[in-house]
Amino acid sequence: MKIMCTVGTRPEAIKMAPVILALKQQPWAEVRVLATAQHRHMLDQVMTFFGIVPDIDLNIMKPNQTLTELTARLLLELDKVLLEEKPDVVLAQGDTTTVFAMALACFYRRIPFGHVEAGLRTWDMQNPFPEEANRVLAGRLTRWHFAPTESSKANLLREGIPDQDITVTGNTVIDALLMTAAKDLTLGIDLDDSKRLILVTSHRRENFGAPFREICRALKTLAESNSDVQILYPVHPNPNVKDVAYEVLGNTPNIILCEPLDYAPFIAAMKKAYLIISDSGGVQEEAPALGIPVLVLRDETERPEAVDMGVVKLVGPNHDPILKEAQTLLDNPAAYKAMARGVSPYGDGKGAERIVAVLKEYCV
Repeated sequence: MKIMCTVGTRPEAIKMAPVILALKQQPWAEVRVLATAQHRHMLDQVMTFFGIVPDIDLNIMKPNQTLTELTARLLLELDKVLLEEKPDVVLAQGDTTTVFAMALACFYRRIPFGHVEAGLRTWDMQNPFPEEANRVLAGRLTRWHFAPTESSKANLLREGIPDQDITVTGNTVIDALLMTAAKDLTLGIDLDDSKRLILVTSHRRENFGAPFREICRALKTLAESNSDVQILYPVHPNPNVKDVAYEVLGNTPNIILCEPLDYAPFIAAMKKAYLIISDSGGVQEEAPALGIPVLVLRDETERPEAVDMGVVKLVGPNHDPILKEAQTLLDNPAAYKAMARGVSPYGDGKGAERIVAVLKEYCV
């Protein structure tokens, strides 16, 4: 059976890598890896780290293209690939334009599509944008829904997806994290070990403009108010992020701005961090497993499980709540201990194994 695994962005590569590696060990599976390269450099370094070489590379990105242009080009290019490759099954992970376009292309070609990390919902089509729409639309075209948690399965059932089409697998990001964190990792950035490290990531489209300026203002206040803290912020290259970050934060002595970190150094940074402030979805899943509290720069999340467990807290892109909650974790050991419990609702590192088992039942 020919199984095509699709990756477009760095998070997709991280979460699909365990699945690809597990499938490659199966004698019944002919695995083909398709890279759309929706993120070019950030995708490549993750694929290299896991030793995965794409069989097909669309190199789809162009500067300043709109979502409409990207979606149209993806559909045309993906249809050509499906026509030529004729896969029996296609897999993709998450909620990017790559995933939605591939699900639609497979539907048009009547090829069964498996959605890894299915069922995440905020129930607000505008937040996150366009990810919520991408995953909802892809979900309507999916044959196998590989849900990371029971709550994501419940979301799918609420939408009328048949129970037999859903498998709770755990999130494969934990598979990748455990594989990586066990290694001897090097960050490659000189830090002051006498200071507590706050790791920051912020890049989401819905925070562009005034919300992102609020985030940066809060980080600057936090740094200036706590001389025993060092903030490390790997800055996304999008000008909406990079230009503002360097303008507001660039001259603050205990804030280090750097280029985006490769996957392994980023995990090394997470392991060193006292606290993480982020609007990233993947960080909400990874950090709790490492025992690191996360303040999420969003008003709502499609990953409520860690919030419900008290190891992740929503603060939104707002100066005062960010500052208040971060300062509490810096000043109050009991509050910090309550969040830094090293528990994760997102999996046990065997998600890829469960996905392979479902596909084997279909393919063999």
